This record gives sequence, C-alpha cells and structure tokens, in this order.
Amino acid sequence: MSITRSFLAASVVATLALAGCSAGGDGDAEETPAPTATADDSANGATEADLEGLPDVVAVVNGEEIGLDEYTTAYEAQLQSATIAQQQTGQAVDQDQLKQQVAELLVNNRLLTQAASDAGIEPTEDDVETVLMDAAEQNGLSSVEEILSAFSDQGISEEQVRKDAASQFQIDGYIDAETDVQPPSDEELREQYDAVVEQAQSQGEGADAAGEIPPFDEVKSQLADQAVTQERNAAIEQILAELRESGEVEVNL
Repeated sequence: MSITRSFLAASVVATLALAGCSAGGDGDAEETPAPTATADDSANGATEADLEGLPDVVAVVNGEEIGLDEYTTAYEAQLQSATIAQQQTGQAVDQDQLKQQVAELLVNNRLLTQAASDAGIEPTEDDVETVLMDAAEQNGLSSVEEILSAFSDQGISEEQVRKDAASQFQIDGYIDAETDVQPPSDEELREQYDAVVEQAQSQGEGADAAGEIPPFDEVKSQLADQAVTQERNAAIEQILAELRESGEVEVNL
C-alpha cells in the first residue's frame, strides 16, 4: 500500500493548504538546471529526482541549517505527488521550479516550528501518537503501527515519521493560537451561494445552468469549509510574511 507522506518535512506546510502561497518565497529564479519528466518516466509511473550539484546546506533559517538529507526526503515526496499530477494532466514536471518550491516549503516549516517552540508549544508522546493515529485513519489504516509500517516500506524510518508528526503538532498548535477563524453565518453562505447562481446565469447559460447547481442546503457545508479554509490560509500567509520579515532566511539554490 502506498501512503502519501502527508506530514513529512516538505508536506507539513502543504497540509495547511499552502501549496500555492508557500511556493511564492523570496523570488522564483532558479540557478540549478534540471531536466523535466520524459515520456519514459511517465510510462514507468515515476520521475527520477535530479539533485546533482545541490549544496550540503540548502537553506539557513535564523541560524538553523536545512541540510541536503532533509531536503532530499522532502523533494522526493513532492516529486512523487507532482508525478501523479503529471500523469493526470499530461504536463511535464518542472524540476527547477519544484526545487525552489520545496526549499520554500521547508523554510516556512522551520519558521513555524521555531515560532511554536518560542511560544512554548512542545508535543508530548501522546500528542505525537494522536497525530499519527489521525494520519492512519486518513489513509484507511486502523493503528499507528500500520502507518509506521507503511512508511517503513517506503524507506522512511519511524524516527523521521515521529519527528515530522511532532512538527505538524507544533505548527497546527501555533496557527490555532495565532488565528481566530470563525465559520461564516448562514446569511453569508446564502450570499455566496446566490453569487454563484448569478454568475452561472450571467455566463449566457440562463436559468438552465443555475438549475444544475445543487440546492443551497446540499452545498452549505461545503461552502462553509471552503470559506474557513480561505480565511485560514490568508491568516497563515500573513503569519509567514511577518516571520520572514523579522527573521533571517537564506536559500542556497
């Protein structure tokens, strides 16, 4: 069974739905050329990671180094996800761009865990077990032992998995403490729903298009989840911007 590395180093921030804003970073220029996926790669279901020439220290965040080993684990996890997306869309994986995105994800991860530690948020063994159990359930598994075994089959040690689970707990705890995202009211959701219906009607499809939209009561929960996610992501972007502004970040790609 293949388990996605949902809380491994590169994915901790991605878990917070920050795939887009995390990749923004402090510039998009790339210095290390790398090939994109080939037809053979797609046929084999995998794209080979090209990390040749990368420095031993990929980034430094407030004096803490992000080494090549940590970066490699994160990059391979993200490359796996990108390859799956490539097979669905037909668009080749741009490894140059992905390298920078992974570096920015790791930097953001380190900024958040540092801030969490400064705020006194430290996970206990029980906290780590809870994170692992949640991850197991999300992947259709029934125990921590099963998900540890699944990660082990992918070459990820228990020590690394528990370390990343601890980081996820810190990040979630810090963001929850620093944000106050309230669910939208029914009135706000109704306004959002009506706007969607109006947009459908204005696109030249008329009442028939609006009639294809499910009734409000059927989509209210989904609209609420989307609104909360958008507001939370905006708050996280602001937190990261402030942490970068007050900190010292150096990316060596």
